[in-house]
Amino acid sequence: MEIKDQVVLITGASRGLGAEIAKAFGREGARVIVNYFASEEKAHQVVEAIGENKAIAIKADVRSKEEVNDMFREAKKHFGAPITTIINNALIGFSFNGDLRKKLGEIKWDDFNTQFEGGVRATLNTLQAGQADMVKQKYGRIVNVGTNLFQNPVVPYHDYNTGKAALLGFTRNMAKELGSDGISVNMVSGGLLRKTDASAATPDEVFDLIEEGTPLGKATTPKDLADAILFFASPWSRAVTGQNLVVDGGLVMD
Repeated sequence: MEIKDQVVLITGASRGLGAEIAKAFGREGARVIVNYFASEEKAHQVVEAIGENKAIAIKADVRSKEEVNDMFREAKKHFGAPITTIINNALIGFSFNGDLRKKLGEIKWDDFNTQFEGGVRATLNTLQAGQADMVKQKYGRIVNVGTNLFQNPVVPYHDYNTGKAALLGFTRNMAKELGSDGISVNMVSGGLLRKTDASAATPDEVFDLIEEGTPLGKATTPKDLADAILFFASPWSRAVTGQNLVVDGGLVMD
């Protein structure tokens, strides 16, 4: 299915990376659901940037199964077609500030659970909400947003990195189960992005060090990552599932 024919849900799409992903799909002609939880005004700004005839902003806490199910129903009613493509991007309760990271003696199980809830549970909710329609169509594209930090924890954000590592395991399990129904499930993992709201607290010196150690000599931007995600939604990726594409300028070579 061409991107222009898809109905695409991006979770956490009101700002930062999510907003760039939504705009990238809008640029390619897709119908876009801009999911948000708190940033209503910014979500509507993303819709305006895409075009109100091609996008809708829907509030839902992706940790809530009921709210996710309601969002899928509202989107299907609005566009007159089911969601074909899910980009699980929402980031819950985390800021990339290495100076404030919690080390082993300080971190609590609740910190880990926050990332499991916002990553694995939220993705479980969206996949379960979308499965029936995708199976009926024999088509679905799911992309989960990961990180290169669980492969190269230069900044050991213990809770965030562990949550994303668990999400990769979930990604591959779902790829195995859903492949026979024409549904692919992949992950795209960026490096530290320059800059988003989540990475705003990261000093510029850190980005400079990343650029010095990266083959392409630049820090990855949200637009860079968004364009890579388009590949997994495009017909060009029809034979790819269960994969994790690291998009960080070559800093981590997997």
